[in-house]
Amino acid sequence: MRQPEIAVGIVSRDTIAFTLSGIYSGQGTDIITGRHEVSLSPGGTGVVWNGTVYPSLEFVPSSYEGDTFTLEGVTIGVDFHWERREDQLFRGTLRIIPNGSSLTAINLIGVEDYLVSVISSEMSSSCSLALLRAHAIISRSWVLAQMEHKTGSKSEYRAKGMENVKWWDHDDHSLFDVCADDHCQRYQGVGRVKSPNVLSAVTGTRGTVLTYDGERLCDTRFSKCCGGVMERFSSCWEDTDYPYLQIRRDAPDTADFPDLTIEENALRWIENSPEAFCNTSDTRIISQVLNNYDREHTDFYRWEETYTQERISRLVNSRLETNLGEITDLIPVERGGSGRIVRLLITGTKGKTVIGKELFIRRVLSESHLRSSAFTVEKIDISPEGVPAQFRLHGAGWGHGVGLCQIGAAVMGEKGYSSEDILRHYYPGAKLTILY
Repeated sequence: MRQPEIAVGIVSRDTIAFTLSGIYSGQGTDIITGRHEVSLSPGGTGVVWNGTVYPSLEFVPSSYEGDTFTLEGVTIGVDFHWERREDQLFRGTLRIIPNGSSLTAINLIGVEDYLVSVISSEMSSSCSLALLRAHAIISRSWVLAQMEHKTGSKSEYRAKGMENVKWWDHDDHSLFDVCADDHCQRYQGVGRVKSPNVLSAVTGTRGTVLTYDGERLCDTRFSKCCGGVMERFSSCWEDTDYPYLQIRRDAPDTADFPDLTIEENALRWIENSPEAFCNTSDTRIISQVLNNYDREHTDFYRWEETYTQERISRLVNSRLETNLGEITDLIPVERGGSGRIVRLLITGTKGKTVIGKELFIRRVLSESHLRSSAFTVEKIDISPEGVPAQFRLHGAGWGHGVGLCQIGAAVMGEKGYSSEDILRHYYPGAKLTILY
């Protein structure tokens, strides 16, 4: 079986500039090279290139290995604190299509070649070979599962009474298979590939995936730091769970932790710093997993965030498009097994509401994304009317905490655990299967 081809959405805007390095063909032309700029046609139904309107454009390289194209001003870290633009270099075919009020640039590339960039984009290529191999397998498993189940779980919003529950999932894309940013997997082109170890990890595991229940592909989620305990799927996305995504301590004894759905236990766990693979201050290991812009925040295992009353009221009221007045309390209603809040009661001087799931909570309480929803709440300088001057959140972890914890897995690799050990730890019961 040949490696599947994947369509990756890279960038969307009304004008896209790119440079073809090598010889490309398309639109009836055999030789296309150099810098080009295309724009959305009036009415938004076509692509304007060299004065002509096309339904779409496709530039195919004459040499898969030798020809590359550069997309200018690609946004990375969309809506995160590190959001920025950069020029990125790609192999494969460039497709440009109209997409509502903008154009979208799509890269068509083989899955194995895609993975070489993903592994280099998600972490430093200086990681242990064990982690690189493990990550190649889970990234391959995840993307093939996404391609297989395009009609699966979608983002959903439910409003019932005073509750607002929302989640976002990865298979919301209809014009391509996956996007290139944190919403799916980071894919930042061949310019990120710095080490032969990455190529070795991908080629050495070619076609290998994790499966369960026969030959069903595992949905191998991962995040930067679980905060000590891994979370279940249903705390973050739709109300379903998988046998290989379990609540486990990120430590040799995976069962040694309290019931963090109980508020008192969660308070003690989060406000302390229990041992875990991902509880590390080793800058060498951290630099393997976190890119330069990721390390703009270094307090990932335990962290604090302080809000003035003005800031938190502005965030909550603008994000929820309502007017709760001044915020008087943030009360966990339901926690997942890692201590992450799944439903949060927000009370104000003019009303109250319950929000969930974990990413919606993180978005409501931040200009970008709060590091995680595993936090406790400290109210500071409460007025006689019951309005705090400040809120201080004491938090644990970075991201949703489901599946592989990248920092924990990096520590495991440095301690001598194999890629198989890492996969068994984060996806218990899953089976290694070679698809092609």
